[in-house]
Amino acid sequence: MFRGEPAHAGVLPGPGPGPDPERIWTFQTSGQIASSPAVNGDALFIGSFDGSLYALDAASGERRWTFGTSDQISSSPAYANGIVYVGGIDGVFYAVDSVTGAERWRFATGDAIAASPMIANGTVYIGSWDGGLYALDAEDGAERWRYPTGAEVYATAALADGVVYAVAVDGSFLSLDAATGQLRWTVEIESSVNSSPAVSGENIYLGTGGGDVVALNTADGSERWRFTTSGAVNSSPAVVDGSVYIGSDDGGLYALDAQTGDLRWTYETGAGIFSSPVVVDSVVYVGSLDGILYAVDTRTGDLVWSVSVGAGGVYGSPAVVDGVVYVGSLDGTIVALGDPR
Repeated sequence: MFRGEPAHAGVLPGPGPGPDPERIWTFQTSGQIASSPAVNGDALFIGSFDGSLYALDAASGERRWTFGTSDQISSSPAYANGIVYVGGIDGVFYAVDSVTGAERWRFATGDAIAASPMIANGTVYIGSWDGGLYALDAEDGAERWRYPTGAEVYATAALADGVVYAVAVDGSFLSLDAATGQLRWTVEIESSVNSSPAVSGENIYLGTGGGDVVALNTADGSERWRFTTSGAVNSSPAVVDGSVYIGSDDGGLYALDAQTGDLRWTYETGAGIFSSPVVVDSVVYVGSLDGILYAVDTRTGDLVWSVSVGAGGVYGSPAVVDGVVYVGSLDGTIVALGDPR
């Protein structure tokens, strides 16, 4: 799923490719791609602004099936137990058979769905522009609970220790019981928020439209620290080994101390970063609106490699599986990058 496991720390199993990757394959859709790919075994799933959910062969890039909706897909799909889950701008949340592409069930919300699904313990959690955060049965789509946040939900919820953490676009941050949807606490971020939270230890991390990276206490939402960039932070954080990695509209990829928020290093790309970084071993991967995918050393902030992947810029996040990096771009292409064959 988007950001990896339910806590959304952005750490993927990998391994990543070597220092000089090449394009293994390219697949062209007819719409922009803001969706991040989900890879399960030999299959890759990704959505496009052409309204389609695509299933591709991860090794060759050949299309296996296409599932059509009535509007754009910017949500990133998630896979579990033979089902692919994705939301549509048409306001419908879809569950699709991963092998055949046939619809298993659908759930209609009151407005567009741009958030990505989070799956845990047989439940799918999804936010909608209707202001609702929904918990649905993963097998049949039955509603288990919904919580009215009061504003559109763009960000993807995270879960840790039986608690769901979610944020609405107006900055209302919520801590909810994962089983019942009962509110534990809520705080106001005092800024618009598109960034999805990540949970690690006793902290929750996310970015704000005001340009800040914020760490909150999981117990009560109190602020631990705040780091300010010079652009909106719509990227979602990756958290590993005591560091937080996150991009900003100012073009910087930042590495921060997870406990203090102190800056460890900055890597400057050629344009703003909306893509959410992922970490594999000692490398952080992130796309930029300059159309380049960057691989940066997590310890030093030095560039390991960079590859131009799309003329329209990279909006979504890469997936890194078995030595291959998969990513889509706003020019509608999906590329697989790996070691020369």
